[in-house]
Parts: sequence; structure tokens; C-alpha cells
Amino acid sequence: MLLFVIRMLYIMVSAGAVLAWVFSSNAPPSIANHQGLAFAGFLLIPMTFLLIDILIPRKRVEVMSAIYFGLLIGVLLAYLLNLALEPAFVSEDKFDNPNLGKLQDGVRLLTVIILPYICISFLLQTKDQFRFVIPYVEFQRELKGARPLVLDSSALIDGRIADVVDTNMLDGQILVPQFILHEVQDIADSHDKVRRSRGRRGLDVLRKLQQDPKIDVKVHETDSVKGKSVDQRLIEITREFNGRLVTNDLNLNKLAGVQGVSVVNLNDVANALKPRFLPGEQVRIRVVKEGEGAGQGVGYLDDGTMVVVEQGNKQIGNEIDTVVTSVLQNSAGRMLFCKMSDSISSVRT
Repeated sequence: MLLFVIRMLYIMVSAGAVLAWVFSSNAPPSIANHQGLAFAGFLLIPMTFLLIDILIPRKRVEVMSAIYFGLLIGVLLAYLLNLALEPAFVSEDKFDNPNLGKLQDGVRLLTVIILPYICISFLLQTKDQFRFVIPYVEFQRELKGARPLVLDSSALIDGRIADVVDTNMLDGQILVPQFILHEVQDIADSHDKVRRSRGRRGLDVLRKLQQDPKIDVKVHETDSVKGKSVDQRLIEITREFNGRLVTNDLNLNKLAGVQGVSVVNLNDVANALKPRFLPGEQVRIRVVKEGEGAGQGVGYLDDGTMVVVEQGNKQIGNEIDTVVTSVLQNSAGRMLFCKMSDSISSVRT
């Protein structure tokens, strides 16, 4: 609404200024003799810029900054170069060569055209790495506060990120790229029942995050890029915002780590918050099924951790006391290997 009001004011001010100048007594005779045509022609100039503004709604601050400073630096360099070349053209009187003056005008014109182009091109190609030291003038967008979290589809579908937000542990911004939202939407529209339910859960998690007043969630609009995978685009966006990538995908985790992007693996976070078990500690577990190895029984802790009990296949359906012998933990999860306590073993014997 505010932008619409500003555009209306721009149209009225432009029309008023052109009208006042065309119908003034100081207007040139050629304009005074064709006032209506002159008014329409001169009003077309500011309206052209307004049309360009409307036709290009998605403008990037870093691109505009690069063009502005590239033009500014280019014109400044052209001015300094022309000052440096001035003594070479002053020799026109010494050698009595009138063509040097014409050549000087051509050199000035070329420097004013070439140097701004080179500077603008250079800054546009290096805007992601180049940053001005001037306060509040940056090509690379950097959000205030904590580094933002960039979610991928696996993090949304997993849903645990919403539970982490409920704990008040996060205070930074959460970014969801537009193409990730499209990917989750495609999964929700799948003909497969399981995939459809997973996609809908991801959309529900995003809606829950957006409704949470404790966190700022933004769907980041992105341009369609051909020839790049979703994982690579995620890494580039995370690097662009100097953020951290939240994912459950092990391959994406490794790819981002190789490229120097910080990754938050929800499985690692969950494992870090699980109670620690050391060899020798006792764990009471209900054996629910046989294991893959001979004589093994399998049970689960309340947090879902799998417990493999040696010689526990005869205790299926019973709760038994076990002693931890070893712990296996990685990004995929954690597994406990236990043996039955001495009291149960002695009873069996």
C-alpha cells in the first residue's frame, strides 16, 4: 500500500513539474509551439522509469549497491586518469598539433564509458566475496543477531525442529528457500500414501513455526537456476546469508562440510541430548524381539535407542536388568550393547 502511494505521488509530481515547465514563459519556442506534444513526450520519460520499476519487482540490494558503487568508483577513476593524462595533451601548443585536442576529447569519452563498466562488472561478479568497510554498506547480506538457520526438506519433514524451537534454545531467524517449499509441496501431492503424509507433515511443521511468536520464519524467494542440484543451491544460500544448514541428510551434511558450510544435524542434536551410558552402568529394558546375532535380544529405551542384549532371546516379553558393555553412536543414531546382569545369569544357570 505504501509503495502504491509513493508511485501515485511520483506520477503527480512528475506531471506537475513537466506541466509547469512546458507552459512556462521560459520554455523554448519549439516547445511553446507544441505544448501538448511536448508535455506528453517529456512526461513519457519519468513514466518509463516507473514502468521499469513495476516490471522488475524483485530487486536485490546487493546488485543495486554493486551498480551504484561501481558507477561511482568508475567515474572517479576516469576523472583521475584524465587528470594524469592532461600533461600529455598540454603539449599541443609545443608541437603545434591541433588534433591532440580532439584526441583528448575522445580519450575522455572512452575512459568515462570503459572504467565504470569494468568496475560495475567486477563488483557484480565478486559481490558475494567483496564487502566494503564503510558501515551499513555491504554487498553481502548479513542479518543482525544470531546466524540464521536454513532448513532443508528433511528437517521440515522430520518435525523435531519445531520441538527445539519450543524449548527457547533458538533466537535466530529461520530461512526456508522457496524451492524447498516447492519440494515439500510436491511430496505432499504424491500419489504414494506414505510420501503424501510425510509432505503434509512438513507443511504442518512450517505452519507451526510461522505461527510461533518466539521465532522469525521467512520463506526466501529464489530465482530458478538450471544445472544446479537442490543440495548445491542450499549450500550457496547458506553461505550467502552466513548461516547454518539444518538437515538430516547425511550426504548433504558431508557435501556442506567439504565446502566449509556449518551444518546442524538434528540426529546429532538429539543424540547429544540423550542420557549418557557408560560401560558398566545398569539399564532396565524390556526385550521385545530377537536380534540378528545368535542368542541376541532387542529392546528400546524411551527415547528410541536400540539396546542389543547378549543371550537375551529367551527373555522376550520380560523386563530385565542389563549391564552396558559398549556404546555405538554416529549421526544415524545410537545403539547400546548390553549383557544380562549377574543375578539373572545365575538364575538361568
